[in-house]
Amino acid sequence: MSFSFFKVSRPKTPQEVVKAMKDSLVALDTKTVVEVKALEKALEEVEKNFVSLRCMLCGDGEVEPNTDQVSQLALEVCKEDVLALMIHKLPNLEWEARKDLVLCWSILLKQMVDSRYCSVQYIENHFELLDFLVVWSLVYCDYLFIVWASNLFVAFLSAALLMNLMLKKETGYDNKEIALNCGLILRECIKFPTLAKYILESASFELFFKFVELPNFDVASDAFSTFKDLLTKHGTVVAEYLTAHYDEFFDQYEKLLTSSNYVTRRQSLKLLSEFLLEPPSSHIMKRYIQEVRYLKVMMTLLKSEETICFYLAMLLYQPKSNLASKNPLNGRKALKHMIYSPITRGNKRPLQYQGFDVLTTDSSKNIQISAFHIFKVFVANPNKPREVKVILAKNHEKLLELLHNLSAGKGAEDEQFEEEKELIIKEIDRLSRLSNLDR
Repeated sequence: MSFSFFKVSRPKTPQEVVKAMKDSLVALDTKTVVEVKALEKALEEVEKNFVSLRCMLCGDGEVEPNTDQVSQLALEVCKEDVLALMIHKLPNLEWEARKDLVLCWSILLKQMVDSRYCSVQYIENHFELLDFLVVWSLVYCDYLFIVWASNLFVAFLSAALLMNLMLKKETGYDNKEIALNCGLILRECIKFPTLAKYILESASFELFFKFVELPNFDVASDAFSTFKDLLTKHGTVVAEYLTAHYDEFFDQYEKLLTSSNYVTRRQSLKLLSEFLLEPPSSHIMKRYIQEVRYLKVMMTLLKSEETICFYLAMLLYQPKSNLASKNPLNGRKALKHMIYSPITRGNKRPLQYQGFDVLTTDSSKNIQISAFHIFKVFVANPNKPREVKVILAKNHEKLLELLHNLSAGKGAEDEQFEEEKELIIKEIDRLSRLSNLDR
């Protein structure tokens, strides 16, 4: 008779792991979510199954993952629609489960079975999953944004889904962590050309122009990271998109370049030079530098100057202006509330703290340098249209003054910058001497 009380449990097969994961995700239905105890139990089960999935994909630190099992796992998650369930149930998951989901998603996408990326192929047959990710990664705790998005997505999202997003925001987006998880998953998807192409050409892409300026810095930064990947990962795909949607895209992009938000302007300007100067987009760049409206934008950014008010840390807040009186905070609360703020909003006087005016000027050098690298292409273009020549000649005095005072810093890069700057100065000076330009 055997008296073995401690049986070693048999390792689960890929099919069993996937079935357990599917059952636990399905259990997170509407009824379960509203019952606290049932929800806690269901979430524990999901988290346990994600650990099993992660260990089979990555190993447990002591044993390396089995290649055959990983391949079988990739096939099973597609066959059982677990990838779709992961996305639909993402907002209900706890932090640890979401972290494991992102890791597992990344590995599954890269897994090749019979010379094909089966998970990528699955998403290609269920592109609506990417739309879910865009909505949930960008719509951050704001009913108005969800309503706005609903109008945009009506062409391809069901009315039932939109109603669910609007009436049950907790299942769509209640904290920024979900936004960051969705952003990570989206950027993993964007590594594949077909998935990036779908997002670029879908109505959801337009959302990024709005949400890179969300008031929450973390969410806005994450949205911009995704936006950047979409425009830089696949040069040929981006060039095709820009060719087909040139006017709509650059109309929207101009708003980012002229945004009142310093960070948005700086990031957008740097990104513009990255994707515009890529070889596949050379024809886009040639078209862009023919347009006077965009030359004027670059000239404005070249003379960019930002007036910023910094608030002293330990001084008590004593309002001495109309603007200050609207913020009845004091001490550290005032500092936390207004640590860094541009002086706009119609009030020309700096805020005062215990009699001290704490005002300084940031010349926005980074913006000026980035603007120069695009501006120089307008000037160096050997086929400048007459309108561009006239604008450069008409403003040559101010432009030459700005350029003479512009410096990139020290080192080898500074030497190249100075050489380019001198060439641009000479070209502007030459244009200003042309007698055939009617100014």
